[in-house]
Amino acid sequence: MPRGAKAFWQRKKLHELTEKEWESLCDGCGLCCLQKIQFEDVDDGGAIHYTRVACKLLDQTSCRCKDYSRRRELVPDCVQLTPSDAEAFLWLPKTCSYRLLSEGKDLPEWHHLVCGDRRAVHRAGISRSGQMVCETAVEEDDWQDYIIFRCG
Repeated sequence: MPRGAKAFWQRKKLHELTEKEWESLCDGCGLCCLQKIQFEDVDDGGAIHYTRVACKLLDQTSCRCKDYSRRRELVPDCVQLTPSDAEAFLWLPKTCSYRLLSEGKDLPEWHHLVCGDRRAVHRAGISRSGQMVCETAVEEDDWQDYIIFRCG
């Protein structure tokens, strides 16, 4: 990229991105692939509680999907993020690239498109690499015992 030129995510609106550009924005933290709880009987403003219980397809070290092309077939409730859903991204962590850009913010310095290193997200402590448990090892009724943070 020429010196002084803006990156594609800085000069385009989300709906103008190509599919390749959109997909490249994923920072690889894997947080969207963690199981979440929203308590109906607790007055916490409808907050989403993230657990460290990972989708069965999430590689717990790299924080990438093991079968991305077939994920929606293998996990029917897998959420596919699209530019048209940007207004609903408030359930995503505040560090999520998609959420940041939908809020008019820039990518952080640890993002691979900024620094050139896909492992920077792990070194920055954004991902939960090595700290998760697979959903097949935990009963759904016990997920609340694995809550790691609240979003919303």
